[in-house]
Amino acid sequence: MASPAIVDLGAPGTPDVAPVPADRVLEGTPIARVDNRYSDPSGHFHCGTWGSSPGRWRIQYTEHEFCSLTRGRIRLVATDGTAREFTAPAAFVIPAGFEGTWETLEACEKHYVIYEPG
Repeated sequence: MASPAIVDLGAPGTPDVAPVPADRVLEGTPIARVDNRYSDPSGHFHCGTWGSSPGRWRIQYTEHEFCSLTRGRIRLVATDGTAREFTAPAAFVIPAGFEGTWETLEACEKHYVIYEPG
């Protein structure tokens, strides 16, 4: 049996354009790009690259996400008003249950690792 292939998140990819749904956008016209590089057989674990142009939108996380910001600047604001700003290079975790806003202040890119509980 062959060993599964290593996934190189730094290798060139083919991201798909994924506009932020209009009903969630609060400011700007953010356009996101996602390049999911790996999903495990259970469909609960994913990783890849993601980026967006400037804008602000509502978020509600059902998954746990580790983010490694490789370019740009973003701000996350929880519904209680707690704000955190990250400038690349930066690493952070957004836990499942987080609700608030994501704001891309400067065009950004990140590597992500997501775990979606079953």
